[in-house]
Amino acid sequence: MRLAEYPDDIAFATAIGILPARHAARPPNPSVPSKFLTEARLFRRLGISKVLISNMLVRANRNGTTLEAELLASGAIVESTYYEALAEILDLPFLPELDPAQVEDIAGADSQLVDPTVVRLRHPVRPPITAIVPSAARLTYLAERLAQSPGLRMTLAATTPSAVRSALWQAGQKRRLRESIDQLFGSAPEASARITLWGRQGFYTGAALTLALVLAVAEPTAALLVLHIVLSFFFFATFFIRLVALVATKRQQKRLRPAPPAGRRPVYSIFVALYREAAVVPQLIDTLNRLEWPASRLDIKLICEADDQETLDAMAAMRLGPQYEVVAVPAGRPRTKPKALTYALGAARGEYLVIYDAEDRIDPMQLEEAWRTFEASPPETVCLQAPLVITNARESWVSALFALEYAGLFRVLLPRLAAARMPMPLGGTSNHFRTRVLQAVGGWDPFNVTEDADLGLRLYRKGYRCGTLTRPTYEEAPTEVHAWLGQRSRWFKGWLQTWLVVMRRPSMLIREMGLGASIVFQVLIGGLILSSLAHPLIVAYIALITGQLLSGQAYNVGALQLTLFVMDMANIFGSYAIFVALGRAGMTPPERAAVGRKWMLTPVYWLLASRAAWRAVRELRSNPFFWNKTAHRPASVKTEAAVGTSS
Repeated sequence: MRLAEYPDDIAFATAIGILPARHAARPPNPSVPSKFLTEARLFRRLGISKVLISNMLVRANRNGTTLEAELLASGAIVESTYYEALAEILDLPFLPELDPAQVEDIAGADSQLVDPTVVRLRHPVRPPITAIVPSAARLTYLAERLAQSPGLRMTLAATTPSAVRSALWQAGQKRRLRESIDQLFGSAPEASARITLWGRQGFYTGAALTLALVLAVAEPTAALLVLHIVLSFFFFATFFIRLVALVATKRQQKRLRPAPPAGRRPVYSIFVALYREAAVVPQLIDTLNRLEWPASRLDIKLICEADDQETLDAMAAMRLGPQYEVVAVPAGRPRTKPKALTYALGAARGEYLVIYDAEDRIDPMQLEEAWRTFEASPPETVCLQAPLVITNARESWVSALFALEYAGLFRVLLPRLAAARMPMPLGGTSNHFRTRVLQAVGGWDPFNVTEDADLGLRLYRKGYRCGTLTRPTYEEAPTEVHAWLGQRSRWFKGWLQTWLVVMRRPSMLIREMGLGASIVFQVLIGGLILSSLAHPLIVAYIALITGQLLSGQAYNVGALQLTLFVMDMANIFGSYAIFVALGRAGMTPPERAAVGRKWMLTPVYWLLASRAAWRAVRELRSNPFFWNKTAHRPASVKTEAAVGTSS
């Protein structure tokens, strides 16, 4: 960084004696906060060099922070050493660690996870002690108070923010775990997937199945006809929505990015849930360190199960900056990602919050784009979805079609839904939120295994809207059928949970969403589930009629059967075609080349999706909260540049 680029800051630094007089070409800038003067004197007293203070002064002025925050975030000073020095100045004992057993988990204690300043320590035989976190801004005040009341030194000790947070996380873990599991169900039970079929839902479901069985026995032909027509309608509806999105994408102009908003960058919280992810921890830390956002304005929480020692050890072996915090989630069921995220939600320091997966490789400018978009958007826009880009399409036909699917979903369909202000089922990563709204709606449902889709719809029902970004997050798709099936079965199970939750009160759903948005929801979630379950049946019917027509038995095919056959052909092959067209429309030329002709296996891919859907139905009854873990590995030699994604 060249200091000559910041003449006003240099003038200030020169005026207070941090830089030599040769830089004093300009008078001091009166707009520089006077707090910097006090801080600068303190750090000179602690032996920090003038040049380093000057650099940090520039950052503090630009980021709207303090010299103290910038020095700690830069790693130029060690947290424990710095706070021990402040303790010596105040003539207070210093506690580098706090015993969690001595910390009371009282009401409001979690506020100290956000801004750690003071915690009360109670010893079984000695008088209680108040541990405080001194700061440069409060040092003079604290010194004056201690001079006026010397007896305070007997009841006070100095400590570090990390020590306070660590002790509080452990002291309140049982209560916090209980809250993260029960909070949504306790405050809004109808919004939780904890109970699969709720009250009247079970009665109506049983009645409908009984009626269908009776009709199938009494009038099998009529029952099959009605079922066939319903399935054909949903197939056509899902096809039509995707066709509209494709046509709209062809017509729309390139989206202009919002201009940078005025003011300083806010604190941005980054949540990453990890479970058995030791192999990708180095890659994760590297990608987070490359984000273009001031380190002093980052709050990165690496959230890991407390019994996942291998992943915890991998993180302990990394050199993590002060912006990082490892949160260990105590064991408890359900063992799901949304439970872990909700466990840490109350400690988020950021005005905005983003969710990433451990294997993600993030465009360094994604936070910047999200912030600009939030600032340029109306207050009801509370969530932004970044596109997920698959980088290993060449590895197998499964990953190729996965890449095609993601390109159509995240770069064509979701942007169109956002533009039309329709409900959006979010992706499982790279969701950016306004933190306070996320906390107000109860966070994530710990019992829903696709918490992203559930949260997007819950936000919509409460009057909020979601948007999309262009800066991508890069991922690698499963390359083997077994891994893909496990992941997709969990997704279908979560979509089933979400549909059942949203449909608990259909009349209320229409009032909250509106008729048009309710229909879109039914097609996007209900239609996807139903068409996936029915896909093999429709294919079998097409094969049966085709066989009759080709074998000279056309006289056995009546007008109604032929009409249904034509409809099915249009639905099935139209759906295949729109699946491929959507994906290719969202891809760059290098991505299309990576997929090659593997798109021809789309029918096989869809049949596998049907298998996953039927497996999900079985699991929903037998093991509804089981989280089928997808194994991840560090990215291959191929990089993001290989897909040629531009933003």
